[in-house]
Amino acid sequence: MDGVSGDGWVGGGTDGGSSLSPGPWQGGSRSGQWSGPFSIRIEGDVTLGGLFPVHARGPAGVPCGEVKKEKGIHRMEAMLYALDQINADPQLLPNLTLGARILDTCSRDTYALEQSLTFVQALIQKDTSDVHCADGRPPLLTRPERVVAVVGASASSVSIMVANVLRLFAIPQISYASTAPELSDNNRYDYFSRVVPPDSYQAQAMLDVVKALGWNYVSTLASEGNYGESGVEAFVQISREAGGVCIAQSMKIPREPRAGEFDKLIKRLMETPNARGIIIFANEDDIKRVLEATRRANLTGHFLWVGSDSWGSKISPILRQEEVAEGAVTILPKRASIEGFDQYFTSRSLENNRRNIWFAEFWEDDFKCKLTRPGAQPEEATRKCTGTRGLAGGEGAVCDPTLSYAMAHASHWHPMDGAPLTGTDRAVSSPPCSHPTGSAGTPVMFNENGDAPGRYDIFQYQLTNTTVPGYKAIGQWTEYLRLNIEEMQWSRGQQDIPSSVCSLPCGPGERKKMVKGVPCCWHCELCDGYQYQLDEFTCETCPFDMRPSPNRTACRPTPIVKLEWSSPWAVLPVCLAMAGILSTTFVVVTFVRHNNTPIVRASGRELSYVLLTGIFLIYAITFLMIAEPGVVVCAARRLFLGLGMALSYSALLTKTNRIYRIFEQGKKAVTPPRFISPTSQLAITFSLSAVQLVGTLAWLGALPPHSVIDYEEQRVPNPEAARGVLKCDMSDLSLICCLGYSLLLMVTCTVYAIKARGVPETFNEAKPIGFTMYTTCIVWLAFVPIFFGTAQSAEKIYIQTTTLTVSMSLSASVSLGMLYVPKVYVIIFHPEQNVAKRKRSFKAAATAVSASTRLSQKGSERQNGADAALAGK
Repeated sequence: MDGVSGDGWVGGGTDGGSSLSPGPWQGGSRSGQWSGPFSIRIEGDVTLGGLFPVHARGPAGVPCGEVKKEKGIHRMEAMLYALDQINADPQLLPNLTLGARILDTCSRDTYALEQSLTFVQALIQKDTSDVHCADGRPPLLTRPERVVAVVGASASSVSIMVANVLRLFAIPQISYASTAPELSDNNRYDYFSRVVPPDSYQAQAMLDVVKALGWNYVSTLASEGNYGESGVEAFVQISREAGGVCIAQSMKIPREPRAGEFDKLIKRLMETPNARGIIIFANEDDIKRVLEATRRANLTGHFLWVGSDSWGSKISPILRQEEVAEGAVTILPKRASIEGFDQYFTSRSLENNRRNIWFAEFWEDDFKCKLTRPGAQPEEATRKCTGTRGLAGGEGAVCDPTLSYAMAHASHWHPMDGAPLTGTDRAVSSPPCSHPTGSAGTPVMFNENGDAPGRYDIFQYQLTNTTVPGYKAIGQWTEYLRLNIEEMQWSRGQQDIPSSVCSLPCGPGERKKMVKGVPCCWHCELCDGYQYQLDEFTCETCPFDMRPSPNRTACRPTPIVKLEWSSPWAVLPVCLAMAGILSTTFVVVTFVRHNNTPIVRASGRELSYVLLTGIFLIYAITFLMIAEPGVVVCAARRLFLGLGMALSYSALLTKTNRIYRIFEQGKKAVTPPRFISPTSQLAITFSLSAVQLVGTLAWLGALPPHSVIDYEEQRVPNPEAARGVLKCDMSDLSLICCLGYSLLLMVTCTVYAIKARGVPETFNEAKPIGFTMYTTCIVWLAFVPIFFGTAQSAEKIYIQTTTLTVSMSLSASVSLGMLYVPKVYVIIFHPEQNVAKRKRSFKAAATAVSASTRLSQKGSERQNGADAALAGK
């Protein structure tokens, strides 16, 4: 190599191995103390700066810690390899050699800032006018080499700190790993570019992964600093703008965590146990300690990790924590394998890689051996390094040497006249309509903010059900996500995607009642009563003629019911009505056949036929009340419901009134009262019945009958039992009004029957009519509480119809049984009694009534005298 600086390891080999003098580490990587800033210096015509986290952050008071293989040594060797390739290419930078000055940032921003001042020393003008040699001549000062551009750094916090210094001297900077979104600010970081996309792309990719897995409730975990905090901030902002994902908790890992800090973090994460998905933007040291704390808390398999590119496909964060990391989904910017680099890196040894001053330390750590040093006492328990073999089987680099190629192309296309690259060049200048091509054959591109396009590979760490445990590529993201979910597996090889949701989806017929301030959390409330689920947030009441479906996701028509002929509620009324009709018909036929016999004539043939017609209509109304409601049926109900009773009780009232008037008149005179002839009796009966008929006809004309469906009558609390009742448009009040006149006739008839109860039974039907009316009143008194007491019942239509028809049939049966069954019995079974008797004139009847009255009065007087005599004794 050209002019390797003496800052590296020096010494020669012996038979027993290599004897090398330590550079910055005195005593080796495990027990030595940090002695100060050292660097790799490679001479060249143009010098590039390099910043790499060769060491981890040291403990308190020590700037640097243990060596970092992947992020430090591997990436730095990638830059050295790129310099070799560029300097060996005659087409690229002809007659020009690239040199380098590479510094260790020790993963600490303040230390990196101190180191990077080396890059600007050549640009700082020093006043040496007052400095002279002893002989008076001006001194010969060695001017530091000028760094034209810087490759690095890794951590965003380091890049931000260094970029603020480099921009003051117009030194371009290209980072290979810094992804903080704020570095895209072209006003503040106009000399900064990067070959990795910013975290805003990464955050979008991670959000797309979360949504693809069906998660909507996650927590975030970030290392304190620009990278972690900016990454989480970008994720939170994008998720808030896109919607559909809520952040349960957003926690930060301190730069200097105290003992037990990570156990507290895990305990806090378990305060929201449903948020199993953890979005983690953290450095690999913090990732490892988070996994360790998870294992200590016995929560292996609970958390579902989604790691940023700082996790990527690295082994170090999950070493000895594989079970805890199983199923972790990680993001990594797309990489391409560099042909020849693996061979270069694995062939490095202590003999052929003396330019890397940290290589011996890496060698000791990688092979778990100890180099011999002058004056150092060998440790018996430690194997001695031979230094004769290469890194066969070593891991490939995690850094694409394309960065150095980009710098080389920038130098190739920019005139090398000593002028620095300007901010508008954004670290890479390219010929029109083309992009420089990296060593992997992929174009090197930057947008107007100096960012590389967002291209990521998606990995999942799989441990079980796989031949080789490790990271498996399961998708990629280039502006949109392509994820092979069928290739994913989770803790213990589970294939089903575990959930990370605040609330489980509501079932059919349930609405979401949102938790205030947390749009991904809700309580599920069942749409009750007659409500159905209109949308996921609303329950709506079904229209009055409908009821909700069984799962309450829609409304369906309410079934229509009516009193069926086969219903148990109809059997008894129909049986009574049929028996009554047959009986009434039999009585009428018997009376017609014996129309001129004394019993038929004595009972008042004309009124008897009217009364029997009314009784027949009363029985017949049962069939109209059960028949399917329609215009004709409803009209017939209105017409005949009260007409049969009106005819019956008009005839009975006329009879009792006639008897009462005859015998009342007989007490006063021997002349008969008026209107007692059959014609007069019929006229009175029809006149009384006409009131009912006229009223019904007026009702039919004013409010034409029609059928209705009553959905309120059987709208019970359980919608499944709800029914619409098909019935006529007759309310309970109109039904009572329809029967009111007939009931009035019945009461009036009962009053006359009571008044006529003293008339001798040999002369009239007063007593049978009286018994008939008394019984009828009892029937209807029982009807009233039953009918109105069931007005709120779901079975109202059935109970009221049955009660009404049975009450009417019973009242008709009472009239038929008490007034006509005895007569029919005599006519059929004792015809010898159905003979003409001596006719009595009205005068004889009146005399008999007077005599009967006097006898009653004398009997009363004798009883009173006997009582007095008994009292005297």
